[in-house]
Amino acid sequence: MSHKPVDRQRLFVGGSWLEPDGGYYAVVDPATEETVGWAPEASRDQVNAACAAAREAFGPWSRTSPEERAAVLGRAADIIRGHLVPYAELAQAETGATTGTARGMQVGVGAARFRRYARVEPAEWAIPPQINEAGPMGKAGVMGALAVRQPVGVVTCITSYNNPWANPAGKIAPALAMGNTVVVKPAPQDPLSVYRMAEALEAAGAPAGVVNVVCGRSVEVGEAAVSSPDVDMVSFTGSTAVGQRIAEVCGRDMKRQLMELGGKGAAVVLDDADLGSAVAGIGTTFSFYSGQICTAPTRVLAQRGLYDRLVEQLAGYAGRLKVGDPREPDTVVGPLISAAHRDRVESYVELGRKEGAVVVAGGERPSLDTGFYVTPTLLADCTNDMRVAREEIFGPVVVVIPFDDEDEGVALADDSDYGLIDYVWSGDVARAFRVARRLRAGGVGINTVGRNMEAPFGGFKKSGVGRDVGSYALHAYSEVQAIVWPG
Repeated sequence: MSHKPVDRQRLFVGGSWLEPDGGYYAVVDPATEETVGWAPEASRDQVNAACAAAREAFGPWSRTSPEERAAVLGRAADIIRGHLVPYAELAQAETGATTGTARGMQVGVGAARFRRYARVEPAEWAIPPQINEAGPMGKAGVMGALAVRQPVGVVTCITSYNNPWANPAGKIAPALAMGNTVVVKPAPQDPLSVYRMAEALEAAGAPAGVVNVVCGRSVEVGEAAVSSPDVDMVSFTGSTAVGQRIAEVCGRDMKRQLMELGGKGAAVVLDDADLGSAVAGIGTTFSFYSGQICTAPTRVLAQRGLYDRLVEQLAGYAGRLKVGDPREPDTVVGPLISAAHRDRVESYVELGRKEGAVVVAGGERPSLDTGFYVTPTLLADCTNDMRVAREEIFGPVVVVIPFDDEDEGVALADDSDYGLIDYVWSGDVARAFRVARRLRAGGVGINTVGRNMEAPFGGFKKSGVGRDVGSYALHAYSEVQAIVWPG
């Protein structure tokens, strides 16, 4: 094991590193099944103390200048970049990500997000004067107005296990830039990296209480972080089912929400598509963190003219990918996060067989001595009413569904509880844009699975509430105040 093991990780509350009331639990490397380190189990009282510390720190932090806050974020970005290799080794040990993913998409993107929000943007903007008719006071006049972004307050950030750097950084950095304080509750499977992020922010000069990190396997840790009266907003990334429960609690107290939930991305492959591009794009479901990603194009809708060729080429692509130790330089597909999740993914493959799907690639465990692996799996001849086509599997499993014409393709794509990111492949860009505009999804990729990191990110339907990324995150972590005066 090349990373330095974390012996016993303490909680970070109010600027202090505290022993957890609930003891420690093992964080397991999903590739080796060895213990990476010991994570703290916070009590409800400790979570409430973290929320109270964030509340106390909010006033002074929110009154600092945007430039001062940006300087802290910039220094944090530099510290993270300076520790890229050891941080990536820890993230790899916790998550099973390949070396390229751990360095580039996890720690690298995390550092880039701190650097992005170290750019100061205007927090206020003028609204054109308006000539009013006579109002209740009986006098007409010109009214000036200014829209001002104000921080929300204390934000609880509950993050996902698939990326313990980019996902928390995407919440913490814009929240702090806007003058909020945060209580971070990382996923129980890979929380150790988030404490490294807290160390970087502490070293960068974030005052005590501005950033707090608490974790644990008990559901009461997350419940306390959401329900605390000191919390004004909850930013959550995870499953739709958990998001719905959080939203119910937030609704009772009118807390702000940012919900980035599940996805079942439709990849609409039209008969004039470049097959090589479509196969490579869809194939990222297998290779990028073993399909444990909500934006993956897991539901392929292929027009009949190229359906057979697409299935054949996808099966060939899946079969060529090396599955195994993510530390090996030629590994493309690493393990799933846990034995329990591997069992869940395998149960979906078996369910697909029972529903009538044909397993044309994968569907079994590779012959490896340790690790929670599933080989890249392709299910063909599916219909959109199968559970494997409707439910988020969150693994290296792709289903393929044929369709006849463009209208049917759009109808099938939109026939889903989810609407996070869909994809369109077509050699006719105008046609692709026409189809994209008809899709009920928060984002659509045309002939690509790439992301523009300034474009708004979020979902329609049960894929979430709100938008973040780029400048949109500054809106997400703020309240807009209107100031009006007679001109």
